[in-house]
Amino acid sequence: MKSFLCAFRGLAVLFSTQRNARIHLIFFVLTGACGIIFGISLVEWSLIFLASGVVMAAEAFNTALELLADVVHPGQHSMVGWAKDVAAGAVLITAIAAVGIGLIIFIPKLADLPWL
Repeated sequence: MKSFLCAFRGLAVLFSTQRNARIHLIFFVLTGACGIIFGISLVEWSLIFLASGVVMAAEAFNTALELLADVVHPGQHSMVGWAKDVAAGAVLITAIAAVGIGLIIFIPKLADLPWL
């Protein structure tokens, strides 16, 4: 039970301190709303949840690395900066992949709308 409490505290820290995490969460909620509106399949839901989960996990790992790096080496250091940049790049990679999955799922559904 204590592990779950620590995990939820970590999520609270993530969402209360990280603007990008909140942005990712908003996009996840909007994507979920679109999934409901368009009646996507179980496989499509699985892909949406998987992609969103990977993005959120990458954001959490990025935040954890940044927090730890700031404690270990509070001053400027090129290698610490590079590590933070690489972690941010990992978040970007997962976000681009998630957008790609969303486009693959939703573009055909948008194309089927009668007014388009």
